[in-house]
Amino acid sequence: MGLMDDARDVAEEAGRKVGEAAHDTKERLGDRADQMKADADVKAAEANRDATEKKNEMKEQLRDM
Repeated sequence: MGLMDDARDVAEEAGRKVGEAAHDTKERLGDRADQMKADADVKAAEANRDATEKKNEMKEQLRDM
């Protein structure tokens, strides 16, 4: 029975490692998605800032006329 017990232990350990790898992969994907969303938010904020600056410049030019 020693061989069967060893085989079962190896199978359990392999299953545990596969589970951990899957969990780690899921976390990495989630982290990457969060980073991509944050980058998109920054780009949107920068575009909004640039548009506001342009609008204010145009208003200032109209006032000077």
